[in-house]
Amino acid sequence: MSESDTRTTHFGFKDVPEGDKAGMVHGVFTRVANKYDIMNDVMSVGIHRLWKDAMMDWLAPRPGQRLLDVAGGTGDIAFRFLKRAPEATATVLDMTESMLVEGQKRAEAENMADRLNWVVGDAMALPFEANTFDTYTISFGIRNVTRIADALSEAYRVLKPGGRIMVLEFSQLPNPGLQWAYDKYSFNVIPAMGQIVAGDRDSYQYLVESIRKFPDQQAFATMIRQAGFSQVKYRNLTMGVAALHSGWKI
Repeated sequence: MSESDTRTTHFGFKDVPEGDKAGMVHGVFTRVANKYDIMNDVMSVGIHRLWKDAMMDWLAPRPGQRLLDVAGGTGDIAFRFLKRAPEATATVLDMTESMLVEGQKRAEAENMADRLNWVVGDAMALPFEANTFDTYTISFGIRNVTRIADALSEAYRVLKPGGRIMVLEFSQLPNPGLQWAYDKYSFNVIPAMGQIVAGDRDSYQYLVESIRKFPDQQAFATMIRQAGFSQVKYRNLTMGVAALHSGWKI
């Protein structure tokens, strides 16, 4: 029996063998792939677009940079990056091939085909050499990784010296009353929306639960520092519903 068979981790509010989580997450995103972009708009009332624009504003893409967008799914972040950075290139990596296929169907993918690569891979074992990329991004994906510390270590490895990591993820509201109201919305509305729009309540129940299991802003910033990054900072978005974390490989 392997060590990953004896250790457990969370899958939403359930404890599962660590070795099982990746396959379970893969199943979630395979089921929702063709409705993923629509559900993002429905769940957030379109606010996720503003969050991603805020990510690009802080990231400030520069011409010629090489981006690795992990858990990049349908390419939202990569497309935004390339639009702002002439002659830059982007590699979109995701463990779920059907998510990448949906991304390649988008009009932006066709227009930017010569600047884009799509790779099926694991955030905890990136198939790239060390010191390869200028920028590493992961948007609403890090909480689904089985061992977050391993993914952050891999991010550090593949970034060039002077490279930057930026993470966009759901987080925790500092106001208990607002957090209570947000929880009520999340647990009562989002799974029901998932059933109506995507025909899949269970996957969206998991996604809501996974947000509650993710470390808060300060705890996650500490994890980024422990992976070796410097100048780690974060910014709350929409009062902490989501947060941006930034760090540098120096």
